[in-house]
Amino acid sequence: MSVATMTFRMYGLTGVETRPIVVRNAVIAGWTGRDSVAREKHITELIALGVARPASTPIYYRVSTSRLTTSAQIEAVGENSSGEAEFFLLRDAGKIWVGAGSDHTDRKVETYNVTTSKQMCDKPIAPELWPFDDVRDHWDSLILRSWIDEGGEQRLYQEGSVAAMLPPQAIIDGYGELGEGTVMFGGTLAARGGIRPSNRFMFELWDPVRNRRIAYAYDIKTLPNVG
Repeated sequence: MSVATMTFRMYGLTGVETRPIVVRNAVIAGWTGRDSVAREKHITELIALGVARPASTPIYYRVSTSRLTTSAQIEAVGENSSGEAEFFLLRDAGKIWVGAGSDHTDRKVETYNVTTSKQMCDKPIAPELWPFDDVRDHWDSLILRSWIDEGGEQRLYQEGSVAAMLPPQAIIDGYGELGEGTVMFGGTLAARGGIRPSNRFMFELWDPVRNRRIAYAYDIKTLPNVG
C-alpha cells in the first residue's frame, strides 16, 4: 500500500491547526449526479465521443496516493488533459474533513480507458480543510467554481452547487466506507463551453453561509508526446 504524508491547514470554528495527515487511499467517485435523466443524457453524449458507458453509477476509480499534490504546477504529457473542480472528503482520526481539488484527467486516454486516464495525471488539491460537521447543515449551499486561462483572459469554466451531486453520505455508502486516511473526490460539474485544455486551472469551494472559501490554482506544464 502506498501512502503519502500531506500537510493541511485545518479550519474549525475554534481556530486553525496546521499538521500532517497520512493519506492511505485515493478514490475518484464518478457519475455522482443526483439527476438521473441528466446523468443518462451526459452518458449518451460521451458514448458519441467514444467514451464507454460506466459499469455503474456512481463508479469509483482508485488512483495512487502519490498522484495527490499541493504543488502549484503539474506536468502532463501532450495537450489533451484538463482539470475539473471537485469537493473531496477525507477521514482523519475518525473525523470527516472537506476539501477542494481538481481531478486532472487525460481526455484522449479517457476515450479508451477511464481508469487509466485517471492515473495518468496528478490531482492538485488545496492544502486547506473544513470539518464536515461545520457545513453539514447547509451542505447544498456550497458552490464549486473553476476558471481557465483562454485567449489571454481568465474565463469561468465551471460553476454550480454541490447539490448537483449526490449527498456525501450517499457517495460514501456507494463505495462501502470512507476508511481512515482515505481521500474521496465527489464528482464534478459540466464545463461551460465544453471540456478543453488550458495552461492554468483555478478552482474554489465557497461557503456562502459562513462566507469563506477554499481556493487554489495550478499551472500545467506540457511535456512532448513523441510516440
